[in-house]
Amino acid sequence: MTFTDVHTAQGYDDLPRLMSLMTGDEKHGPAATSTLDVVWVLYDRVLRVSPEAVDAPDRDRFLLSKGHGPMAYYAVLAAKGFLPESLLPGFGAYESPLGHHPDRVLVPGAEISSGSLGHGLPLAVGSALGLRAQGLSGPAVWVLVGDAELDEGSNHEAIAYAGAVGLERLHTVVVDNASATHGRPGGIAARFEAAGWSTATVDGRDHQALYEAYTAPHLGRPHAVVARVEAKV
Repeated sequence: MTFTDVHTAQGYDDLPRLMSLMTGDEKHGPAATSTLDVVWVLYDRVLRVSPEAVDAPDRDRFLLSKGHGPMAYYAVLAAKGFLPESLLPGFGAYESPLGHHPDRVLVPGAEISSGSLGHGLPLAVGSALGLRAQGLSGPAVWVLVGDAELDEGSNHEAIAYAGAVGLERLHTVVVDNASATHGRPGGIAARFEAAGWSTATVDGRDHQALYEAYTAPHLGRPHAVVARVEAKV
């Protein structure tokens, strides 16, 4: 199918205003702002999905594993027309669909409910396997995780399995704001490389660098992009 071009909606410069509308009792501000540029470049320049095609079988899938502090995610979805801007001021309210963790049943365009760390990457592996089993080679699966999520063992099982079976349509973006408890010899990218992944490490605020890393060829291998941003304080 042909996906509607969502690049004609509101632009990046409008995101701070959209985020400012969400004045609920948010406890994860740094988690939200650390993901803003990463999510924007995906939706603006990479993902094959639109508000009219959120259920299309051949759409790309974006899974927000780092579901705590979803303000940037909601702002991008509003900017791209997936949800009305009028919902943003109610963020976190009792009757609002925009909770402190995204709910796939309530948030248009959300592929998974998230917030419990360590679930998104295994779910992305399952999604990529399911698409492969159906013979759907076009859709890409993207999952955004935080560096601290890699403290969870479930992620390392997923990393090892995806590399071993060559899930080429699987892409992981790790937002690195230096909040992980455990260090890794050689850094985050080295962990993925050891399991057979293609990797790139870039400035998580540089839109062109992110785009080039997202679209780098990785024949026969899953791909991980480590996006470094300012350290969480």
